[in-house]
Amino acid sequence: MRNAVWLGGTALAVSLGMLAVGYVAGRPDVANATDAQALTLASADGTVDRSQVETIIRGYLLENPEILIEMQQALETEQREEQRVANLEVIKAAKADIFNASYDGIVGNPDGKTTIVEFYDYNCGYCKRAQEDMLTLTAADPDLRFVLKEFPILGPDSSKAHVVSMAFRALMPEKYGDFHNQLLGAPGRATEATAMKIALSLGADEGKLREEMKNPEIAAAFEKTYELANRLAITGTPSYVVGSEVVFGALGHEVLAQKIAEARAGEFDAAAN
Repeated sequence: MRNAVWLGGTALAVSLGMLAVGYVAGRPDVANATDAQALTLASADGTVDRSQVETIIRGYLLENPEILIEMQQALETEQREEQRVANLEVIKAAKADIFNASYDGIVGNPDGKTTIVEFYDYNCGYCKRAQEDMLTLTAADPDLRFVLKEFPILGPDSSKAHVVSMAFRALMPEKYGDFHNQLLGAPGRATEATAMKIALSLGADEGKLREEMKNPEIAAAFEKTYELANRLAITGTPSYVVGSEVVFGALGHEVLAQKIAEARAGEFDAAAN
């Protein structure tokens, strides 16, 4: 067992050394010295001196610390690409739940050919800032369908406010856009009380609204949204799904408009297929 552990550790060290050396292949300022050192790693019987490997790797990285940054950047790029591919598969497999779930609110053109989906929380400051992005995009683009996926992740107040929102949408879908804009745009923290006040000002019947708030389908909808977010690696708000891409953060309407244009130009229309 000890031999296996030692060999495993040595293999890891050698791999790291090879990665570091390979990463700078073609750099004559360091490649020649590294190649010369590498030739001394193996003894006549083919075994590897672990301490020598570690010394060479340590010395190399100390002399070229920028390599660590470059390797980290390369790793992050690789991880982003892996996540992009994984997200694409999720979007293809779960397109109905992402783009056409019956429990989501819709603003803009309900029959629009292009769909953007936003995961949001009523108490997210960045979502409040991004509200203007949604209004700008839907006003400028009559063919845009904007799906609002309620994603309460910022505590009990958010959860309760979103329950009111879900109940209001079920009872008065024609006024959901007004409700959403007023609650998201209101100063202070969104709570059940503030959400209820807006709902009643828009004509909701309080008794019917409170009864609908007990509907178990609301909790089930939240669970489906949490599951989708987990599969798409969404951990914060606002986050968007545009075509085959997941976009994170309040990046401004110009960036979102570009993503929408790319989705229209692409071969994969997730909402339609």
